[in-house]
Amino acid sequence: MREDEIVKATGAKVLKSGGTLEDYVFSTDTRSIKAGEIYLPLKGANFDGEKFIADALDKGAAGYFTTGDEVFGGAEVVFKVPDTLEAYLKLANFYRKKINPKVIGITGSSGKTTAKEMMYSVLSRKFKTVKTFSNHNNEIGFCQTVFEMTPDTQVLIVEMGMRGSGEIELISRYAQPDIALITNAGTSHIGRLGSLENIAKAKCEIAEHLNSKGTFIALDQDRIKKNVKFSGEKVYFSLKDVQILAKKPSYSRFIYKNKEYELNVEGDYNIENSLGIIEAAERLGAGYVDIKEGLAAYRPIEKRWEIVTAGGFRIINDSYNANPDSMKASVKTFAELYENPVVILGNMGELGENEIKLHREVGKFLAEQKNVKNVKFLTVGNLAAEIGKELEAAGVSVKYFKNNGEVSRYILDNSDIGNTIFLKASRVMKFEEIIENLKRGKL
Repeated sequence: MREDEIVKATGAKVLKSGGTLEDYVFSTDTRSIKAGEIYLPLKGANFDGEKFIADALDKGAAGYFTTGDEVFGGAEVVFKVPDTLEAYLKLANFYRKKINPKVIGITGSSGKTTAKEMMYSVLSRKFKTVKTFSNHNNEIGFCQTVFEMTPDTQVLIVEMGMRGSGEIELISRYAQPDIALITNAGTSHIGRLGSLENIAKAKCEIAEHLNSKGTFIALDQDRIKKNVKFSGEKVYFSLKDVQILAKKPSYSRFIYKNKEYELNVEGDYNIENSLGIIEAAERLGAGYVDIKEGLAAYRPIEKRWEIVTAGGFRIINDSYNANPDSMKASVKTFAELYENPVVILGNMGELGENEIKLHREVGKFLAEQKNVKNVKFLTVGNLAAEIGKELEAAGVSVKYFKNNGEVSRYILDNSDIGNTIFLKASRVMKFEEIIENLKRGKL
C-alpha cells in the first residue's frame, strides 16, 4: 500500500514522509522482516513490539508505526497511530476492499479448520483463492491472511476463532464477509463462556457484519437459529438431509439434494461439514463437477485425522484439539470403522468448573455405542481417567496412565503391530510425543 493509502486507511499522523508513490509491505515480526518493509509493532500482555523498532530499522525496514513521537534515524517513513493493532485491522480492511474478493467467514466450536480446508479444496478449482494459514484464526491471523492476497484474488476464506465473546465480531467487522458459515455451536470454550447459549451468541457474531445481500449458512441447531441476527438469506443443513451410501475407513459417499458426493475421509461429522461447503460454493457459482471433485480431493491437515505410521503401528492422530462433542463423534466413528482398535484419550481443556462432569459424559456416551466393546481404551491424565471410569463401569477394557511416556511404554510392550491406534486430546497434552516415542521404538 502507498503512503497516502496508509494514511487514508488508518488516519495516521505522518511523523516522517517518504514522499514517494511506491507500495509498502507490512511486517509485524523483526525476526523475519525484509529490507524495504514497514514495521508494524504489536503489543500484548507480555510483549511490546515498539521496543524493537531500532532492530527493524537495522535489518533494513523502510519505516515503522508508533504510538509515540520519536523518529529514529534511518527511517524513511514514520506513522503515528493511537493503537497499532487497530491500525493493522484498518489496513487489512482497506486492502480487502481494494482487492474486493468474495469473502467467506467460517467459525464453529469444532470443524472450522476442516471446513476451511474443504472450502479451499472446492473453490480453488474455479477461483483464485486465498485462505487462512493453518489455525491462524485470530485478528492478527486475519490481517496476515488478507495481505496474502494478490490483485487477482477472487475468493478470500477467513477462519474465525475465539476464546471469548466479542472476538468474532471484531474480525467480522473488518472482514465484512459475503458468506458466513457456522459449522456448529458446541461445548468448546464452555469454561470461558459459561453456557451453550453464550457460545451460540458468540459464534453468531460472525453475521453482525455480513453483507446484507449475502448468505448465512449454519448447522441446523436451535441455539444458532435463536441467536443469529441477520435478515438476509439463511440456509441450515443437517445430516437428516443426507442419504449416506457408503462408510468405510478413509471414505464416505452420500447424496445431498439429489446429487452424489464422495469424501476420502470417514465420519458423519465430515459429511456434515461438507454440506456447508456445498451450499457456499453453489452461491459463488461453482458447478457440481468442481464441487464434487473438490470435496473428493480434500485431505486432512496435520493432527486432524492425520494417518501416520510409527514403529510399524498405524496411527490416526486427531489430537490437534478436543472438546466433548468432537471427542464423542470422532471416537464413535473410529470404533465403527476400524478393526483391532486402540483409543488413547487425553484431557480436554477449557471446560471450566464442570470439566469432570463433561469428561464423564463423554465416557457415558461412548459406553452406549454398539462397537465400543471391541475397543481397548488407554487414558492419559486425571481428567481423561474420568472418561475411562464410565467406560470401565460398562464392561469396556480401560487402562490408565499419568503421562505420554507411560502410555508409550505400554504400547511398545503390549500392542500388536496390527492394531490401529487413535489419538484424541487437547493440544496441551502434546500427544505428538507418543508418536515420536513409537517411531524411536524405545524410551
